[in-house]
Amino acid sequence: MSQSISLVVNKKTVAVEVDDPNTPLLYVLRGELGFHGPKFGCGLGQCGACTVLVDGEALRSCLMPVSAVVGSSVTTLEGLAEGDGLHPLQQAFIDEQAVQCGYCINGMIMQSAALLHRNPTPSDEQIRQELANNLCKCGTHVRILRAVKRASESLQGGQHV
Repeated sequence: MSQSISLVVNKKTVAVEVDDPNTPLLYVLRGELGFHGPKFGCGLGQCGACTVLVDGEALRSCLMPVSAVVGSSVTTLEGLAEGDGLHPLQQAFIDEQAVQCGYCINGMIMQSAALLHRNPTPSDEQIRQELANNLCKCGTHVRILRAVKRASESLQGGQHV
């Protein structure tokens, strides 16, 4: 028997029907709500491809039961931008050409957004530590680091996180 669950995703309240309240949030975001920023990677919370922000904290949506985020605010990659403009992190990843295959980028951006929310001016080492558990096989780590630094500088100029 399915049940209706009300969620706040990307600043909008949505109702979803789930057969099991322990259904992973990732499945609901992608399958029910059509958000394709978070990716299914390992399914074990180890790669970071499924990362979303829950009340500003980066969490692995493949491990998070949908019922656990009721009453919280969930932000996907699609929800970072406001209006027609990209979020400074999204723009910085484009400007630094930090994307190769693109599979890890959702996690890299979402984890970085949480970092910049907590620490608007992180050092290179702090960025490396924050992203250490996000896997990228393409090797664009140097570009990713530059993109996060660029976004940090852009945010210091008055843009939002």
